[in-house]
Amino acid sequence: MKHSIIFVLVFSLFVMSANAQIKPGDQLPKLTLTDVSGKSMDLQPIKGKVVLVDFWASWCGPCRVTNKKLVKLYEKYKIANLEIVGISLDKDKSKWLAAVKKDKITYMQLNDPEGFEAKSAIAFGVEQMPASYLFDAAGRLVAINPTEDQIKNEVNKKK
Repeated sequence: MKHSIIFVLVFSLFVMSANAQIKPGDQLPKLTLTDVSGKSMDLQPIKGKVVLVDFWASWCGPCRVTNKKLVKLYEKYKIANLEIVGISLDKDKSKWLAAVKKDKITYMQLNDPEGFEAKSAIAFGVEQMPASYLFDAAGRLVAINPTEDQIKNEVNKKK
C-alpha cells in the first residue's frame, strides 16, 4: 500500500511539472516582472522580433560566462530582429544589479526574486541555469537551450 501511495504522489508531481514547462510551439508566457529601474514590465512577444529568454543569476558561474556571449550576440543582431530578455532569479536585488553592471548587459533585464520557485521559472520549467528559450517572430517557442547557430538561423530567416 505504501508503494502505491508513493507512486501516485511521485507520478502526480511529474505530471504537474510536465504541464508547467512550455514546449516547442507554445506561446511566450505572459508574466509581469520588475526591471532594473524597479518598473513592472510585461513579458510578451515583441511583434516581428525573435526573442531569446535567458534565465540566470549573479551567483551562477556558467550564467555569467553566458552573459558575456549574449552581450556580444545582442550587439551583433539587435539591428536585425533579435531581442534578448534576461530573467534573473536572484533573491538579492543588489547582487543582481551589480552583475548586470559588471557584465555590461544592455538588453532587457527582469528579476523574479523567488529563485527556482519563482512564477517565471515554474512557467518555463527551469530546473537549472543557465536556461534559455528561443521564440520565433510569431512568439512561438522554437528551441530550448538553443545553440548560437540556432539563434542566428532564426534571426536570419526570411519573413
